Amino acid sequence: MIPPEAAAAISGLPPGRIAVAVSGGSDSTALLLLMHAAGREVAAVTVDHGLRAGSAAEAASVARLCAERGLAHATLRWAEPGGAGNLQARAREARRRLMADWARGEGIGDIALGHTLDDQAETVVLRLARGSGVDGLAAMAAVVEAEGVRWHRPLLGVRRAALRDWLAGEGVGWIDDPSNADPRFDRVRVRTALPALAALGLGPERLAATARGMARAREALEQATRALARGCLTDGGAGDLLLDPAGLTGAPEELRLRLIAGALGWVSGEAYRPRLARLEAALAAIEGARVGHGLTLHGCVLRARAGRIAIRREPARVAAAVTLAVGRWDGRWELVGEAPSGAGLTIGALGAGGLARLGGHPAGLAREALATTPAIWRAGELVAAPIVRPEADFGFRRIAASGSPLPDTIPR
Repeated sequence: MIPPEAAAAISGLPPGRIAVAVSGGSDSTALLLLMHAAGREVAAVTVDHGLRAGSAAEAASVARLCAERGLAHATLRWAEPGGAGNLQARAREARRRLMADWARGEGIGDIALGHTLDDQAETVVLRLARGSGVDGLAAMAAVVEAEGVRWHRPLLGVRRAALRDWLAGEGVGWIDDPSNADPRFDRVRVRTALPALAALGLGPERLAATARGMARAREALEQATRALARGCLTDGGAGDLLLDPAGLTGAPEELRLRLIAGALGWVSGEAYRPRLARLEAALAAIEGARVGHGLTLHGCVLRARAGRIAIRREPARVAAAVTLAVGRWDGRWELVGEAPSGAGLTIGALGAGGLARLGGHPAGLAREALATTPAIWRAGELVAAPIVRPEADFGFRRIAASGSPLPDTIPR
């Protein structure tokens, strides 16, 4: 029998074709087959990250299951495992980016993920161990927009054991990722500790309920932050913001910190907030009129200008150029309309050189900010700069930072 809480959650997903991220594990396999059993039009997508010897075989196993059931399936491969930084974190980011790019190319706007109540409980404990506040303890959201698609977690109220019982009853097996039993990983150690926590009254259900309560508190704080932002933030017109520090006067410190963090994320395109200590230092500098000619933080540069604080993209932090076909650049801009055609076209920063070639810019827009806006190039030659010189057939629009508490539109 289909777990009733799973059936109810799946019925609440948006209509139309929806993608399901399937690793081959029990949770994602159950989600795919439950949605299929519910009559939903689904397309499965698997990312072969190449980090383990068995990853290709696991992806092939998912492909066979989908073929047996007559379900569409695509395997995406991460071809760039090299690089600096945390490998697991980079793999997660790559999976999300690859799936989102694939979904948009398929005309799919929604992707379902198989996270369960057990995953939510583990996340709460991990965030507690890291000293997280309200946002962190809200853990995983049921729906979030990022990378141009909506990500759904319909199984956050369903226990993993219930899904496995259902799969076993259907005669369907699953793949157990060996890393899920590796005590080197924090999540595995938390999973091992959960039975002891349950004996103290901190079972998975109680921990997940805490996450729901924190999510409600976060929404209330974000609404208050949006109201505060409407009174002291204006759009600079070139992917930048202008902050009136006087508008922060009298607001609770939590809201002031959230507003600064949201503004930095809106300008930089970063999905995560700066570290609290750096955020507090930036707020103190703003309120103490100590920003002066430049303070860099979170991919942005802050400058005091005529009684306000200009928050601009830091020129040294803009992304490298990408091919025009990618359509998105620097995590902040998306190409819209009928762009020029032809080989060798790329999207990259306009830069000081591009501004010089244009021979001028609209009044009221800062040159420093304009230099970090997108332009279309071919072999070093400037083809178009739609933010500075709007085109009739195409242009770029700002992509809202994921989870930003700022209003959808900020007045000029």
